[in-house]
Amino acid sequence: MTIIRCQMRKGSGGNIVEWPRGRLDFSAGCVVMGVLNVTPDSFSDGGQFFDTGRAVEGGVQMAGDGAAIIDVGGESTRPGSASVSADEQIKRVIPVIRGVGEKIDMPISIDTYKVEVAKAALEAGASMINDITALSDERMGELAAEQQVPVVLMHMQGTPATMQMEPKYDDVVGEVLGFLVSRAKRAEQFGIAKEIIFIDPGIGFGKTLEHNLLLLRNIDKFVATDYRVLIGTSRKSFIGQITGKENPADRIFGTAASVALCAAAGVSIVRVHDVAEMVDVVKTANAIVNFSLV
Repeated sequence: MTIIRCQMRKGSGGNIVEWPRGRLDFSAGCVVMGVLNVTPDSFSDGGQFFDTGRAVEGGVQMAGDGAAIIDVGGESTRPGSASVSADEQIKRVIPVIRGVGEKIDMPISIDTYKVEVAKAALEAGASMINDITALSDERMGELAAEQQVPVVLMHMQGTPATMQMEPKYDDVVGEVLGFLVSRAKRAEQFGIAKEIIFIDPGIGFGKTLEHNLLLLRNIDKFVATDYRVLIGTSRKSFIGQITGKENPADRIFGTAASVALCAAAGVSIVRVHDVAEMVDVVKTANAIVNFSLV
């Protein structure tokens, strides 16, 4: 078992987390992760970054707009989506990770639950793993420990193909929280330091509108676990249900409301499509909560 040696240094109002291959500054509070889907069929931006050149430009733009992390994915996990082979994902994401890494110096996350894809991405320059199955494949935990990189552990009921068919819980907050804490402790057993384990309740992944709202209303309970929390509400269908906006691109203001509430509640990372706008939202929420001027 490899023990990750990371450092957490105190900053004004938060912490700076460093690991051998990256650094994240939470001194002001919450930070933004930019979504870079290299897919033809993602629910919101499918096809937008399917071309490698456009994807690299998009990642560089996100960095310029204030993102702290770029999250690159080669498989859509929208409701009803089918699995994409590891070989196809690698073909999609590796040129983008290399291209973005050559132009910017910031953490790049690989959004995958396939260990072969994660391994290739880390070799290409990624320094973080975002796993929607929360290390269901033990090899992923072993890889993260061996490579000394942070992990995002997400909750999902079912699979992307089935998760929205009929999601049911007796106690959605308790069940999701219990699952994530259990998986986070398991990640620690692999040798991943607690400071670089992020838990994600998986908004929209096997949840109804009511489930999503209950999780967001109780997000402070996730923050209270002392594991850092990542939230992805960006442009999701529950916002469309609330606002009546059928087009995901029209859900920016609804997204902004959820992002502001999460940042104020102590969430460490918000995963978003509209980076420039959400960076402003997060900066404002951070300043109000921490009463600091930037």
